Amino acid sequence: MIGCFVTGTDTGVGKTLVSAGLLHALAAHHPRVVGMKPVAAGVVPWGDDWASEDAIALRAASTLAVPPALDNPVLLTDPLSPHIAAAREGVQIDIAAIVRSYQALATQADAVVVEGAGGFHVPLSDTLTGADLAQTLGLPVVLVVGMRLGCLSHALLTAEAIRARGLPLAGWVANRIDPEMSAAEENIAYLRDRLGAPLLADVPYQDLPEPGKLVVELPEAWR
Repeated sequence: MIGCFVTGTDTGVGKTLVSAGLLHALAAHHPRVVGMKPVAAGVVPWGDDWASEDAIALRAASTLAVPPALDNPVLLTDPLSPHIAAAREGVQIDIAAIVRSYQALATQADAVVVEGAGGFHVPLSDTLTGADLAQTLGLPVVLVVGMRLGCLSHALLTAEAIRARGLPLAGWVANRIDPEMSAAEENIAYLRDRLGAPLLADVPYQDLPEPGKLVVELPEAWR
């Protein structure tokens, strides 16, 4: 079973787009692929219920349908940092319970793409962060770099934090979220030289992103 954890240099850098793109790329090689959004904050109507927009996008890109309790075990109403949204609802985010949901998915799927919330160290409680969740899952990490001014330091610091947790950086994605960014090519070249991981995709700016059209170069072990 193939598993990976997708994190970003910040919130709003395209983690869901890239996670869905990874699912489409994996589906070309494996029949049963599923996305997981362990912790989501913010909801929209979904059928007769509510759901996270991120979880909905991952479900659309998955080939395996699973109960929401497995692919999005923590759904918080307010679109805030998870630790604040959880505190407002009286919810305690339990990493062990999330891991059990992941393990249940892993028994059913050939590949699981786990999308983290916010950046790598996003707070989940007063004592836990997204880095603790990633470390407990122990999955290779894919880093989404939102290409904009300031991204170089954010990318290098996040890569350093990932490796400090003993996790492999399986690859990174350059997502050109700022169409006006100056010296974008030079910034990407700098990160190619210094992140120490392969560039899996160079995503052009898109007004209406289409995950199925992303060109993703999967690591050989994932094919």
